[in-house]
Amino acid sequence: MNHLLTLSHGDLPVDPMSTTPSQGIVMEPLGEVNNPARLDPVALGFMCGLEIHQQLATDKLHSRMPSELFDYKSEEIPHHWPRSTRRLRASQGEGGSTDVAARFEQRRNRTFEYVQSPNAGLIELDESPPRNHDSEAVDVVLTMAALMGAKPIPNLQAMRKTVVDGSNTSGFQRTTIVATDGRIETDSCQVGIDLISLEEDSARKLETKRSDVGETVVYNLDRLGVPLVEVATSPDVRSPEHAKETALALGRLLRDTRRVRRGLGSIRQDLNVSISCGDRVEIKGCQDLDWIPRIIRLEMARQLHFYRLANELRSEFSLPPLPPDRESDSMPVENRVALSTKKRIPYYTYDVTEFFSECDSDMVSSSLQNGSSILGISLPGFSGKIGRKTMDEKDSQLPRLGRELASAAKLAGVSGIFHSDELPAYGISQTEVNSVRSQLSLSEADAFVLCMAPKWQSELALEAVVDRARLAFHRIPREVRNVVVRKGKPEDGTTTALRPLPGGARMYPETDIPVLEISPERWDSICKNLPLSAQERKNRLSGLGLSKNQEEALLNGEIDDILFEGIEGPLKLPAKAWASALLESGISKPNSLAATVHLREEGLLTREGAETLLMESVEGPVERIVDFMSSEAKSRGFVPADQSSVEEAVEEVITARSDFVHERGLGAIGPLMGSVMGKLGGTADGKVVSQILKQKISEMIDD
Repeated sequence: MNHLLTLSHGDLPVDPMSTTPSQGIVMEPLGEVNNPARLDPVALGFMCGLEIHQQLATDKLHSRMPSELFDYKSEEIPHHWPRSTRRLRASQGEGGSTDVAARFEQRRNRTFEYVQSPNAGLIELDESPPRNHDSEAVDVVLTMAALMGAKPIPNLQAMRKTVVDGSNTSGFQRTTIVATDGRIETDSCQVGIDLISLEEDSARKLETKRSDVGETVVYNLDRLGVPLVEVATSPDVRSPEHAKETALALGRLLRDTRRVRRGLGSIRQDLNVSISCGDRVEIKGCQDLDWIPRIIRLEMARQLHFYRLANELRSEFSLPPLPPDRESDSMPVENRVALSTKKRIPYYTYDVTEFFSECDSDMVSSSLQNGSSILGISLPGFSGKIGRKTMDEKDSQLPRLGRELASAAKLAGVSGIFHSDELPAYGISQTEVNSVRSQLSLSEADAFVLCMAPKWQSELALEAVVDRARLAFHRIPREVRNVVVRKGKPEDGTTTALRPLPGGARMYPETDIPVLEISPERWDSICKNLPLSAQERKNRLSGLGLSKNQEEALLNGEIDDILFEGIEGPLKLPAKAWASALLESGISKPNSLAATVHLREEGLLTREGAETLLMESVEGPVERIVDFMSSEAKSRGFVPADQSSVEEAVEEVITARSDFVHERGLGAIGPLMGSVMGKLGGTADGKVVSQILKQKISEMIDD
């Protein structure tokens, strides 16, 4: 058995088993869990890589249906949209084994209801074989690979990736590795790109409906099959702050193609994070880049906390200590610890419902009236180790075992748990706590956990709690975690468990889709026609005489290409006028908008006429639209009044209001504008009227 050594400079234990002749003694990890902002990534052996998922602005990947999203809430779904119901089960991978994440999802015993949107057909329902890869989507991802200096795969083989959470009707997601071994430049350093893949997005969850017999999860199929590019970096990220920098650099590069979707949910960042005394955890739901450093630091604190808790538990249970570096783990030792904890923490539930019949908690009373039961389990030796809710200096919850136990329970569909470290509270009295402790025959060192739900659900939830409590004796489990979100934003940067980290067994070949050859000619064509970089686009705008704000707005709106199409196209539009029109009116009808700018600059269309005809026009060739608008302007009185007509109208107005003009001076321009425009029947350009009014009023004042 290993024994802990005491270092001469403190009380931090080390494990002799984790030493090597070349490295010497591996020290215990330093840092305060309650101060995540000051944890040292280098000292803790920080490792991090990113996975970026970006929707492409093409048709769906294997069905050719449009990638249109219908922004409906569950109660807003049209009644005529068809619905279908499925139950899914995990299947074995090519190697004959079943993926651990798939097995876990199958145990949750859920039913899935699918809403068939107008852009979802038989392929989305998994009732027809998929079509070949969308060619445009493949070209977009090849372009991204070229921008990253990656090496394309000569023959693209679509794979099936097992997914049993219901978000794919087939029970798997189709994904294809397109390129490997790339790189991107960040301000700090170069970051390697391991994989660039093209895959289908999943269905969108609308709601979860609970009943006495289980859960029904409702999905909308509008997003299912939308092409995604997945970019997985090497673990080259040096710090939490560098992770944000890397995500920004990757996002900019993907947007440089101008073939990606924009808007909320169109890009998602996953973080793979570990420290030496912890293990790899994949964190999903990091949509706000500003939160990335905080999310990572809180995960570092969580891993450090549970490493220390594991050794505290092992010490009290007289078990071998956990080494400070996961590379030094001994499987025989860990298996021994697992067997010991399974014996010491058995899974046995107690029905303690009767003790809460007169509970003061409204939540407990209403649940019992609805037929719920309250089951309990004992956790020997865990008193004081489950923890109470505490916050760090930035109001983020500090890690505690109770939160992990609750996360495990919630995966069974329950709303939460009660545990002895936080009771009495929530309307549960000391009398009820004492009754439970007596029923479970607990000592002062023992803890208990209660779950209130239908009996079948409580049993599943408490089994997950016991499993997670046993894992507290080991290094943190490899798992997928979700950022806790409230009202569309991260609540405080903390995460909850979602499912075990999937393994290689989840992937197997897709036999319905032929292998796609990427010819050298296709790759060469991609490389010779790469899009402009962000800096090249900025340089291209700098010579047009636009304001900095206009340049920034054009680049952020990704409409600089449309600007140059108007400037260099058949109408030869002036840069400033065309830029202003694009920024003010948008690009829903670019050719119609270009026609109005052209006619106004030529003095053939009034502002009011331009607004009217832009609304009425139908997109088509710009020359045809110009002819249409010119004809309409003449027949409907949208042709601007000539200079002499404007001057004549101005003279009449200021002569009639001469006293007002002498009293107000140039301040009379605004009030008199309406009178002049009225005389001209709305056919004058307001800018021209204002200039002539200013000139004539100045002459009258000087006289």
